[in-house]
Amino acid sequence: MIILGIETSCDDTSAAVVENGDTVLASVVSSQEKIHGRYQGVVPELASREHIRNIVPVTAAALEKAGLSLAGIAAIAVTVGPGLIGSLFVGLSYAKALGYAADIPLYGINHLEGHIASAWLSRTWGTHLSHGRPRVRKC
Repeated sequence: MIILGIETSCDDTSAAVVENGDTVLASVVSSQEKIHGRYQGVVPELASREHIRNIVPVTAAALEKAGLSLAGIAAIAVTVGPGLIGSLFVGLSYAKALGYAADIPLYGINHLEGHIASAWLSRTWGTHLSHGRPRVRKC
C-alpha cells in the first residue's frame, strides 16, 4: 500500500510517499525559515499564504521523486491538528480536493501522533520495520 502524506501544521510545507507504513519512497519539505526569521517566530497569516504557494509543487515533487502518479496512490494522509488553523486548512483543503478528484480515500492524522509514528519509518530507505501502527481516522 502506498500513501501520500501531506503536512502543513505550522510553517513547513511537506509531502511524503510511504510504502506499507514504514518505507519512505520520497520526502519533500519546503521551509519558510527565511520568511519568519526576521520576526523571530512564525507569523500564522504568512505561513498559510506560503502553504498556498507551496502545496502543489511540493506534492508534485514528492510524487515525481517516488516515480509515481496519483494512480499509484492507495490513500492520502493529511495532518488535521493540532497546529495553526490557517496552515492546517490549506493542507486539508488541498488533500480533500486531490482525494476527491482522483477518487482516493483521505485519512486525517493527528500531528503529535505523526511524530510518534515517524519512529517506525525506516531511516535507510527500502528497509522494512515491523512494529505497531498509529491510529488514523477517515475524513
